[in-house]
Amino acid sequence: MTETSLCLKVKKIYGEKALILANKLGISNRELEIQRNANCICLPLIRQPDKNELAKLKEQLPDFTLITSVFTQKRQKRKTLDQILENQLSPHLLASLPHALDVIGDIAIIEIPPELQAHKSLIGKAVLAAHKNVHTVLAKVGAVSGTYRLREFEIIAGEHKTTTVHKEYGCQYHVDVAKAYFSPRLSHEHNRVASLVQKGETVVDLFAGVGPFSVLIAKNNPDVKVYAVDINPEAISYLKRNIRLNRVENRVIPILGDARQVIENGLLGVADRVIMNLPEKAFEFIDAACRAVKPSGGVVHYYAFSRLPDSIENAQQRFSEAVEKTGRKVDAFLSAKTIRETAPYEWQIVLDAKIL
Repeated sequence: MTETSLCLKVKKIYGEKALILANKLGISNRELEIQRNANCICLPLIRQPDKNELAKLKEQLPDFTLITSVFTQKRQKRKTLDQILENQLSPHLLASLPHALDVIGDIAIIEIPPELQAHKSLIGKAVLAAHKNVHTVLAKVGAVSGTYRLREFEIIAGEHKTTTVHKEYGCQYHVDVAKAYFSPRLSHEHNRVASLVQKGETVVDLFAGVGPFSVLIAKNNPDVKVYAVDINPEAISYLKRNIRLNRVENRVIPILGDARQVIENGLLGVADRVIMNLPEKAFEFIDAACRAVKPSGGVVHYYAFSRLPDSIENAQQRFSEAVEKTGRKVDAFLSAKTIRETAPYEWQIVLDAKIL
């Protein structure tokens, strides 16, 4: 949008000096964009300078004129939750406001601390105000738990739904956050692993969920085959939809079932690469992953949680020992790093291990 405003026109070499002076005098209009050309700049003003202000301008600026011009309005910066709620919550409650939230499609997921439970509806509306692309705000109720890695949610603002379409690295994913696990915080990992897959590889995604690893790998690599396994029927249902949506039907094979049983029943020794994104229990399936890897070897992407005083080195040692129990060995760790903090003194880690 544009707006006509009085402005201070000066030669470009005096532009910075003029801006500092106009700000100091309190006459600059900070809601409008400054105009510039090869020779001059025009600083929009909020009002006509008074007699004293004009004297100071003449004293410090060798040459200027006051003219009227049309300016473009600056984009309004998005307000934070604190700014939106600063007049509605007491200072000690404002200090407890959560600043981290997950956005999946048009759904925002937030954790409300106990002292703010009475104000959760107000906070939900503030999230909607701060994030125009969000249509639903869910509050976490309890931790991720159970075989399907689900948590309960409470709708605190916006549309009453838990389904959405999430976009990530050129792919789209139908997901119901109440029925199938999905974490937008792993988007970088989805892309990192997909970028490592080579032409002609066979990949086994042991805990595929709605397909963020499998679909992206297949989308980026037309000459791969991905076996996407999950024990949750709802996750597999959404995975099938996402396979069709992203047009990778001939590359991703969805399989419903327990990872170990699925491998024993048809995926023994087929994988160049195995993905184990089940940090709570991946350790229990290391033997199954090793059985899926080709006899000539392959790479395993192993995800786990690490809590102080534990370390990545300890996790590598435990992983290596578990692999050796299967009769195979870790030839090398291609990567070993922390992905994200999941709780105080707790992190999610990933080990990329070459298995022989």
